Amino acid sequence: MTNKWPWRQGAVALGAIAGIISIAVQHLPVQKASAEPQYLPASHLVLKSARDVDVAASTAVMPIHRGVANGKTVWYIITDASDYGIAHDLNVLYASKLNNIAINCPECVQTVTLGKPSGKFNNDAIVHFQGAPDFSPKRVYEPSASGFPPLKAAPGAFGDAHYTPFVRIAGSNVIYNMSIVATGDGPYDVIHHTNTADRVLAIDTKQDNDGPEVTMLLAHGFDSGQPIVYLSTEASDPGAATVERAIYVPLLNHASFANGDDNLGSARERIFVFLNGQTSGDNAQGLMYLGLRCHLGEDATLANSSQTCSPLNAQGDFPSLDDPRHANAYSPLWDVQLGAWTAAAAKAGKNTRQTDENQILNLVGEGDLTGPGGAPFGSVFVVNCPPVAYVDQRPDKDLAENVFNR
Repeated sequence: MTNKWPWRQGAVALGAIAGIISIAVQHLPVQKASAEPQYLPASHLVLKSARDVDVAASTAVMPIHRGVANGKTVWYIITDASDYGIAHDLNVLYASKLNNIAINCPECVQTVTLGKPSGKFNNDAIVHFQGAPDFSPKRVYEPSASGFPPLKAAPGAFGDAHYTPFVRIAGSNVIYNMSIVATGDGPYDVIHHTNTADRVLAIDTKQDNDGPEVTMLLAHGFDSGQPIVYLSTEASDPGAATVERAIYVPLLNHASFANGDDNLGSARERIFVFLNGQTSGDNAQGLMYLGLRCHLGEDATLANSSQTCSPLNAQGDFPSLDDPRHANAYSPLWDVQLGAWTAAAAKAGKNTRQTDENQILNLVGEGDLTGPGGAPFGSVFVVNCPPVAYVDQRPDKDLAENVFNR
């Protein structure tokens, strides 16, 4: 546990941001659990292996696969592959940028081996991992009066020295995104998550007609002006891992490369997180809102999943975009751009909820958004957040031109 907020730039920014945060903290009623599920149609799913995507409960059911790490059973999900044909064959997302992830960071990809197939369902070969997460630590989030930064924060899961979710099978060049979500042979703790990821709400490892599957807590956000839901599984910063209910994997911060986005050799795509957005009403967004309204101090369970809301981040390139140049620029490794509204922008009422990459970048160019404490706007760490579905209309194009060419 730590009493000091661990994000590098967040710690520097505290004093400077104090003058920016003039938004009144208002009381909101606790969000009520929905009486009826709100399942998305299959046509809205971009991660085709998912099912029963419930927007009201913020949950999705996904297949899980058995593996072994250090002689111990682990269970993992597959969300992305860097090969187009293999991705479609597995009903996962195509992410060609993952081919670049080992540039300057060979340890960001773990090489695994395959054992004999086991079990009747899908006849999966057993993956032998080099490393695995430790889910036993207690996750801690104690909000401050403004919600963020917290008084105390500590992630609930850590990757060991060899763990990364990005995997290459020995003898192949394809990179897979295969996050481990549970360890051991059961029973599985889906209340306090001592042997499961903090977003695992239910797990069934039986080889029945459905096969082994897991129910995951989803995050809500936006892309190209449209609401989306996505997974959040790993983060390269301990503070981010805490608020994202993700596994802390610091080595991912070396993945190619900070502020790379669509540049040569980059494995990353931008995601936009707001530090000091509004904390109530239709324009609520960001880390202050998250700390105040989203029950971050509680463990996520099926009973409270509809109350564990999200900071409503905005992602960049999305798999459903019309232009293949942007659709195929998608990566699950999101380069977090942490933005702070200036005092002048907040006073002028410009600090409204943002849902589109280019509109946000134009606000940066106009001087309304900076990095924490007035620092230059840009990368601070990475998160592994594969999208699952869009909620309403399909994200098809950006809402604005990037007039500042950022």
